[in-house]
Amino acid sequence: MAKTLILGATSAIAIETAKILSDRGDALFLVARSPEKLESVRCDLEVRGGKIAGTLSSDLNDFSTHPGLMKKALEALQGLDLVLIAHGTLGDQKACEQDFVLAEKEIRTNFLSCVSLLTLISNKMEQEKSGTIAVISSVAGDRGRQSNYIYGSAKGALNLFLQGLRNRMYSSGVMVLTIKPGFVDTPMTAALKKNFLFAKPDQIGRGIVKAIDRKKDVVYLPCFWWGIMAIIKAIPEKIFKRLKL
Repeated sequence: MAKTLILGATSAIAIETAKILSDRGDALFLVARSPEKLESVRCDLEVRGGKIAGTLSSDLNDFSTHPGLMKKALEALQGLDLVLIAHGTLGDQKACEQDFVLAEKEIRTNFLSCVSLLTLISNKMEQEKSGTIAVISSVAGDRGRQSNYIYGSAKGALNLFLQGLRNRMYSSGVMVLTIKPGFVDTPMTAALKKNFLFAKPDQIGRGIVKAIDRKKDVVYLPCFWWGIMAIIKAIPEKIFKRLKL
């Protein structure tokens, strides 16, 4: 039975991942901003027979709360085997271009809050010389595109941070997984026109658990996004800057 902390536990992908982890016996500590949504998720998982060690409503953009959050999770779980960081926002690119306050909020949520949490988590796991850290990033971080470069730059920074953390943690036996979903049909993408590239949250959840079990370093979900992004990254900048992407 793994002792698992899920941050951003009310996101669609996190919920589907939590169902799988719960079904196989993990003890879960759930953290999310909305107490109402968090209670709904807790009740659903418990009805399914899941073991919920505890929940905590918290704004993860308030970095000062992170040490106390970790203390509560560790006490409730009596240890820590797996952490899934699943919170994030997809802001309005055009609005962020015009207002740095909005751009800063996107970067704070999608990158800096993760760095704060990862610092605490990695130090604990490094001390214990065991554990798995799984973080939901995005294929948007693989190359800057005019349609989402504020969000993409935060995810790109997160990808690089995780790469360095993975290198640091290797000798301690701690696994660090970077999860790069493509388009997913969730409330966060409700405003986007859907097409065949959009995956369902349960599909992504299954992919996340499989990648954790296989001790992957990086996973693209669905897997065909690896090929798509390989092509996009290979386009010379002289050509790429002319494309409307």
